[in-house]
Amino acid sequence: MFRSLAEPNYRRWFGGALVSNTGTWMQRTAQDWIVLTQLTDEDATALGICMALQLGPQLLLFPIAGSLADRFRRRWMLLATQVLQGSMGLILFALTVTDVIVLWHVYLLALSLGIVATFDAPVRQAFVSELVGEKLLPNAVSLNSASFNTARMLGPAVAGVLTASLGASLVFLLSGLAFAATVTVLLSLDGASLRSPSRETRRGPGRGIGGGFRYLRTRPDILVVLGILFVVSTFGINFNIYTATMARMEFDRDASGFGLLNSVLAVGSLTGALLAARRERPRLRTVFWGAGAFGAACAVSGLMPTYVSFAIVLTTVGLSSITMLTAANAYVQSTTPAGVRGRVMSIYLAVVLGGAPLGAPFVGWVANELGARAALGVGAASGAVGFLIGVVWMMSAKHLRVRYVRRSRRFIRLSYDGRAPRT
Repeated sequence: MFRSLAEPNYRRWFGGALVSNTGTWMQRTAQDWIVLTQLTDEDATALGICMALQLGPQLLLFPIAGSLADRFRRRWMLLATQVLQGSMGLILFALTVTDVIVLWHVYLLALSLGIVATFDAPVRQAFVSELVGEKLLPNAVSLNSASFNTARMLGPAVAGVLTASLGASLVFLLSGLAFAATVTVLLSLDGASLRSPSRETRRGPGRGIGGGFRYLRTRPDILVVLGILFVVSTFGINFNIYTATMARMEFDRDASGFGLLNSVLAVGSLTGALLAARRERPRLRTVFWGAGAFGAACAVSGLMPTYVSFAIVLTTVGLSSITMLTAANAYVQSTTPAGVRGRVMSIYLAVVLGGAPLGAPFVGWVANELGARAALGVGAASGAVGFLIGVVWMMSAKHLRVRYVRRSRRFIRLSYDGRAPRT
């Protein structure tokens, strides 16, 4: 399960990323809470706009970001993006501690952070292969997800307690300083052990910004994965809206109650990531079943009558979503050549994150007009659609068939007709 940690460079990276990711989740939790409770009168649409501004740059800048990730040394690019992201937290600290912060400040900083994160994300994803090599890549991707979700479990809980007791400014200060951990790790890595691609490899199959798109035209399997992720990520994975509106509007909880829901969600996500780390290689069918399970989990959680029952079911939302995302990420990375991986991962991340400008404001509007439970219904529908996309593709491209088999009783069995390998 923890094979990649045997690599010293990856072990250092794993620890530094855990600290910086915890700071990132602390900042997100405090930022969302002050938008919802201090800067607006519980306006979920404003919360959705904030998320859209933070994730929206993916739609415009991802081709450039991916091309840079394949062209330049990823280690030094990450140093620049980590310093800039840490600066955003310190600016939020200065605005809140002086009590001059207004909504447009948060919007502007969310947009700035989104631009920096657009360039950071594909580099960070592709850099993992330099730390561990191709053989351990699926395991390292899963452990990265485990680190991310451990941070998502710790960060919101700490941020919720600190925001409720001492205010959001301290949270922003700690989040800004947390990025120093990743900067320190990047400076201390053993450069001789990095598996950096050569200049010839970085040119890759398909040169220039459009190389990633040209490569994907030859990979219908990845296009199907991206289609599923777009639907589920755009209309389903709006966790901050779900937890904030359910905590405040349905169960009348404060910032600590909101933070606890995010941590509970992360417990399920961490479990899913650790289970994924046990798999030798990712499979497409895991992506399809994960999407369907996510839709079912959202539907059930939206029916829960109490805060405790909602929190318990929320773990299945986290588990199913991270199962889908980790399998998709590992499949795309491990089946893509190193020379075009940065560009392909930038497209992948644009699909996963860039749908927020469409989905987050819409889900926020649904929460405002129809209630928080209806917003979870949108998530349930997205999972169902994603699952159907996968099943239709399997039936058409992989010759999956549904047939009746008569034994002691009649039942339906999904089977392959042998004309294509199992996925």
